Amino acid sequence: MSEKPLLFLDPYPRNQEMVFSEATEKILRDLGHLVIHFGSRAPDELVEKILPEVQVIIGQTAMPRERLDQAPKLRAILNVKANWEPNIDYVEAHARGIHVLSAAPAMAPAVAEFCLGQVITLARGLRHADPLFRETQEAYGIGGNAKAYSLYDSTVGMVGYGNLGKSLVPLLRPFQPEILVHDPWLSSGYLSKEGLIPVSLDEILAKSKFLFLLAGVTKENEGFLGRALLESIPADATVVLASRAEIVDFEAFVELAGQGRFRAAIDVFPEEPVSKDDPVRKTPHILFSSHLAGGIRASYARIQEMMLDDIAQILKGLPPLRMQRAEPTLAAKMRSR
Repeated sequence: MSEKPLLFLDPYPRNQEMVFSEATEKILRDLGHLVIHFGSRAPDELVEKILPEVQVIIGQTAMPRERLDQAPKLRAILNVKANWEPNIDYVEAHARGIHVLSAAPAMAPAVAEFCLGQVITLARGLRHADPLFRETQEAYGIGGNAKAYSLYDSTVGMVGYGNLGKSLVPLLRPFQPEILVHDPWLSSGYLSKEGLIPVSLDEILAKSKFLFLLAGVTKENEGFLGRALLESIPADATVVLASRAEIVDFEAFVELAGQGRFRAAIDVFPEEPVSKDDPVRKTPHILFSSHLAGGIRASYARIQEMMLDDIAQILKGLPPLRMQRAEPTLAAKMRSR
């Protein structure tokens, strides 16, 4: 076995283009002895083989307590997705001083930018203006803006305030909105210090003209935005489903948006890819996209930059600085795919 630390790269569903550029490979090979597996989760026999020597795992390798017991040199697990999978014993890893990190902060800027584009597109009616013009049915000026409204000086609500919310708020500030937040994991004092207004779930749904659904899915909140709550959203509000589809009653959300109850943008679905004959594809009044918000080249470049920085820190015996650390109790509650 090499004297260099063993670094295990098991990043599926990320592929080489996403997390393993030539420059990244060179740096990793300078830092340690690399064992690499792409195309699927690493098979058990490969994982069992590297456990006694591995110091850093890059990827979503399942690490229950039994495997942690076999990995006495393990110093860090770097999840290069943007969520916490329920396949790691986070509490035990934390107790052993193993850093468990996520690349979520790398994806958030692109998702926030995408969300901003979605709400402006919906509120200003851009998705209707283009086909009307092409069909020579357009109206000009105020005549074409009968249903348009503005983000300026509006009331914006965020259900969930994590990495995405923190990236979105600076983009919203120039529009001078009142920003309401409902996040049961964060104190009112913290949110107030962020310049935000902490409110109840009922209040945020009732008051927001623009509503961003940003909460991750946990074993406690799956489907918590059911039909009755969705029906309390103000008529013609703009709603962006940006984090995980599992937090809403998806069937009710699509039905209400399809009826024109509110304007909606959907980028995430309960099952992906969506089947070609899924009736959701024919639902009117919804701005659909296929989980495009975060997955751009700049995001993956940022993931590689962050993970290289933090691996170098960890191998020097210093704390990681760039990726998000798992808070063990909260990470264990997540039910991300």
